[in-house]
Amino acid sequence: MKALILCFAFAFISFESFAAKSSINNYTSVNPDSVKLTIEGIYAFYQGKVKVDSLPEGLMYVRAVQFMAAKNFQQNYGYQEEGKMIYFTTQDLNVNEVYVGDDDDVLNPYTVQFSMILDLKNGSYRYTINNVVFFRPDGNGNKRETLYDVYLKATNTNSRRIAKDARKLIDSFEKYLNTLTGELYDGIEQKPSIYSKF
Repeated sequence: MKALILCFAFAFISFESFAAKSSINNYTSVNPDSVKLTIEGIYAFYQGKVKVDSLPEGLMYVRAVQFMAAKNFQQNYGYQEEGKMIYFTTQDLNVNEVYVGDDDDVLNPYTVQFSMILDLKNGSYRYTINNVVFFRPDGNGNKRETLYDVYLKATNTNSRRIAKDARKLIDSFEKYLNTLTGELYDGIEQKPSIYSKF
């Protein structure tokens, strides 16, 4: 009985921390390697504002362009005077199956498409990651789900299996975003050695 109570308490705490992490966030500064899921109505996105060390806006813009080009992100819009860039990408993630927990608890590879908007201003930049769509193998094709669809499944109280699977997908994507936003910060803050003169 005690084990069942502890298991229920752990599941409740895990759900509460997930729900808190997924609540609506205000426009505030966050660590560059800590993305936060924001839900506004039927829209789900990630947004963060990062301060950099007194870099001129023009230099921030150039370094951001170089970083995104190195990552093979497609630029849809860029205007240096406005300090705004919009990128689009498709990424194959989790291509090496990762053991998550139980024997049947493996997250299969998936593909994700998303947009990334960068707004640079006054020694800081804001990133917005939106229009997120997941494509997961399903029979003879791929199942298409938006980030909001997956969020609804992750908060599903009727099926623990569906909620657990959706949380695994969101966690996997957020690990990728943590790496991406951390590398972006490094690329803007200090020019990577691959761009230095030889």
